[in-house]
Amino acid sequence: MILIEKTDVYAPEYLGKTDILIGGGKILAVGNNLIDQRFSKIDMEIIDGSGMKTIPGLIDGHVHIAGSGGEGGPSTRTPELQLSQMLHAGVTTVIGLLGTDGMTRNLEGVLMKVKSLRAEGVSAWMYTGAYQVPTPTILGDVGRDISLIDEIIGVGEVAISDHRSSEPSVRELIRMAVHARIGGMFSGKSGIVNLHIGNRKNPFDLIYKAVERSDLQFTQFLPTHCNRNDHLLAEAKTYGKNGYIDLTAYPKEFGYENNKASRAVAELLDAGVPLNHITVTSDGCGSLPVFEEGRLVKLGIGSPDAIFHTLIELVSNEAMPWEKALPVVTSNPAEILKLTNKGHIEVGKDADLVLLDDKNEIEYLFANGVMMTRKGKLLRKGTFED
Repeated sequence: MILIEKTDVYAPEYLGKTDILIGGGKILAVGNNLIDQRFSKIDMEIIDGSGMKTIPGLIDGHVHIAGSGGEGGPSTRTPELQLSQMLHAGVTTVIGLLGTDGMTRNLEGVLMKVKSLRAEGVSAWMYTGAYQVPTPTILGDVGRDISLIDEIIGVGEVAISDHRSSEPSVRELIRMAVHARIGGMFSGKSGIVNLHIGNRKNPFDLIYKAVERSDLQFTQFLPTHCNRNDHLLAEAKTYGKNGYIDLTAYPKEFGYENNKASRAVAELLDAGVPLNHITVTSDGCGSLPVFEEGRLVKLGIGSPDAIFHTLIELVSNEAMPWEKALPVVTSNPAEILKLTNKGHIEVGKDADLVLLDDKNEIEYLFANGVMMTRKGKLLRKGTFED
């Protein structure tokens, strides 16, 4: 067992300066004077959390864990996610997906990468499907994949409003969403449909029509990249009052200063979008292409540490209190995706914890109760990392 003493706990709500006891991969107790009241110091490591804040491990709900890309030819295929990339970013849970390349990559590769990350000690799930419609599956139907494969929680990212989209009809989207929903019902998962939103005008029109012509709810869909440009974010301010909005935390070096996720969060909240409708993800290991009239002019790569930087920017640049900034990368994705043991510091939940020093740098990180980072240094790396 490990006891973290006298740390400022954001669960994400602020619990004050208190202690956290973890053991067996779970949070066993949260409160003051735990040793005196219920436990002894026998076989217990004690960490002095004074001067540090403890937050839930971050959840990155959109990561190309097995690589992606290829829009610029074979040499632009991106590499797989490495364990160290997650840990440096304070991320303890990822959701993997295929994305653009449902043609030369396959879902079996993503599934094995999920299993690999789990074996290395962190938490991982995935979406079935890809940009294309009909979308690829493992068992022949998105509902069967979600129902029968433990690691699959939904379908995506299916592309709409984009020149790389297969242009699904309203009927096709409804059918896919219904099958995903039923698969989720059978398996106790979210069964959500993750939608890549492109640059076109009226970007949410297909979702509006699908909801209008069926019994589906807006919350059946999770549109992503909603801060891609100004007109998309403007539309998101209306759509987000009914459904979920996922923002992409673009890496600093890619130069998306006008599309920063932190600014977009603030604008959505100012427009009246409920906080629990907003998530921020990294598009980690995904290619970030820029097209002009269909021609590729620039290519970057997503990085998981972008959601950590967005969290810090929400607190520092947008003057948002921690308890308001944290949900977009912790409790919101946990609840939207039905990851019931994630996203909160609470007795019985998985012990995914990040301790930050007074400079907001990662001092300790625990994934499923196992210490992965100690005093700012990684204790674990991926199997083939140097």
